[in-house]
Amino acid sequence: MRRSRPHRPRGRRPLAGLLAGVLAVLVGVTAAGSAAGDDLDDQQSQLEQRQQANDQQRADAEAALEGLSEELAQTAQELLAVQQQLGPAREALSAAEEALAGYEREAALIAARLQDAQDQQASISATIEQDSARADEIRSQIGQLARQAYQGGPELSGLSVVMEAQSVEEFTEQYSLATAAQRAQSEVLDELAAISADNRNSQARLTAVGDRIAELKDEADAKVAQAEAARQEAADREAEVERLVAEQTAKKKQIEQQKSAAQAEVDQIDAEAAAIRKKLEQVAAQQRERAAAAAAAAGTAPPPAPSGTVSGALFGNPTSISPIYVTSEYGMRLHPILGYYRLHAGIDLRTWCGTPIYAAKEGTVQWAQWRNGFGNQVMVDHGLVDGNSLMTSYNHMTSFVVGGGQAVSRGQLLGYSGNTGTSAACHLHFEVYVNGATVNPRPLLGL
Repeated sequence: MRRSRPHRPRGRRPLAGLLAGVLAVLVGVTAAGSAAGDDLDDQQSQLEQRQQANDQQRADAEAALEGLSEELAQTAQELLAVQQQLGPAREALSAAEEALAGYEREAALIAARLQDAQDQQASISATIEQDSARADEIRSQIGQLARQAYQGGPELSGLSVVMEAQSVEEFTEQYSLATAAQRAQSEVLDELAAISADNRNSQARLTAVGDRIAELKDEADAKVAQAEAARQEAADREAEVERLVAEQTAKKKQIEQQKSAAQAEVDQIDAEAAAIRKKLEQVAAQQRERAAAAAAAAGTAPPPAPSGTVSGALFGNPTSISPIYVTSEYGMRLHPILGYYRLHAGIDLRTWCGTPIYAAKEGTVQWAQWRNGFGNQVMVDHGLVDGNSLMTSYNHMTSFVVGGGQAVSRGQLLGYSGNTGTSAACHLHFEVYVNGATVNPRPLLGL
């Protein structure tokens, strides 16, 4: 058995850093834009769900990008990056607009309170002015009465009225005049006292209203500043959305121009995959022929006819990540440039660059070589299982440490994970072939 020399990495450099940066921005924006009234646990759950959704979107995008050159994949990744930023940018714009509207509503309420306080201030000031004028008038009347009393001699007392009256009629008249004068004087003094008390109260109210006006003016100034900041934030967010929309349009136009090149690359990869299938079908036919010949020579029953399906957890973990972590499933993927669905013919398993890749089951290495699109690929033949030829392939490896024809045991080191071929990031693209056709590896891995 031949042991090949480890291959050096070939293919483009990792492009996943761009997506990782976009996701960091996305999570940050989403966190900033969360509603203040939400419960913290709900916010955390929403962020985790958003993160998981974006991780899956990135993984699916990476799977779809397999089969593109670095230049085309870069354009597709940049478009994805823009699209992932656009949603949060629109959310941030909406939040900024809501904040601005809130500040404007608060500013309007404060302005209304300020106007009401100023109206109260004007009303109280007018009342004070009127009461002060009445008080001045009363003081003038009191002064006039005092002068009249001084000029008219000693004030009439009740005794003087009795002693000086010449008749009952004169007594009654003079006593009534004296009583009326005293009552008028008392009423004037009472009114002056009431006006003075009211003025003191009004002055206290005027001082309180003045203080409130000063506070409201400060609040109004603060709200104006907050509204201006919110208005600028909304303008910035709107400009960011417009920039991203323009960038998205430009990227889509660029992708449209690259469709012919992308189609040529995909056709080339599909031709490589078809060649692999044809080779594996030939191997499967040879295996069945040998098994039938061996059974005939031994006089035993021939192997069962191929059903095209195998079942059960036949494979162990081919990665160093435990438990196995699937980043992208087997199935159809929307091509980021060509716009139609293509089969993602394996599952992508999380591995870090340069980490070990192991044989999922004992078998014989069919080949370990560079394959267009697949990068460094190891194909392991596991022989017939229930009459079906079973093989596994390990793709995009940085290097391999086995060679064609070499027998390997389950869990034996095949090489190291990488990003060779048309791959968007370091991972293991793991495929399973039954009679030369790919099947979903998940159930065969016991997942």
